[in-house]
Amino acid sequence: MRRKDREMDQEFAYYVVDKAPFATISMVRTDGTAYGIPISIVREENHFYFHSAMEGEKIESILHQNEICISAVSRCKPVPDRFTLEYESAVFFGKAVMVKAKEEKIHGLSLLCQRFAKQNMNNFQEAVERSLDRTEVIRIDITQTTGKRKQYDSDGVEMKWGRMK
Repeated sequence: MRRKDREMDQEFAYYVVDKAPFATISMVRTDGTAYGIPISIVREENHFYFHSAMEGEKIESILHQNEICISAVSRCKPVPDRFTLEYESAVFFGKAVMVKAKEEKIHGLSLLCQRFAKQNMNNFQEAVERSLDRTEVIRIDITQTTGKRKQYDSDGVEMKWGRMK
């Protein structure tokens, strides 16, 4: 990272992704070109889960090259008088694994639903029974993490360390 004064630790990166409304996964297509798409993601310890249709460009790209990059931004606030932004961001590198075990697929989907549809968990079992066989669950095993932030104090001075509230 070029700006070491803005670099944050792994705990901060996890904090960012855990509150980000979505993340972007970047991959390599079968023809070697770049491909990125926003996804709903959930973290459990040192891996992520997301779901997908069982076919399409995302799946083809992962099968072609399972090394991926995920980026997330949980806070972004313009600072017009300085021509900049305050932000919290995180980047993760990892290996994508197509989950095959039924129990892990259900576990990953449950984590996703607990994060994004907690109020509807009483209908989870029925939804899983209806769609598990046509839903791909992908686990990302994290291999590298970077957190970064830029923040100003109340006097407009850039803060070098500490987590935003």
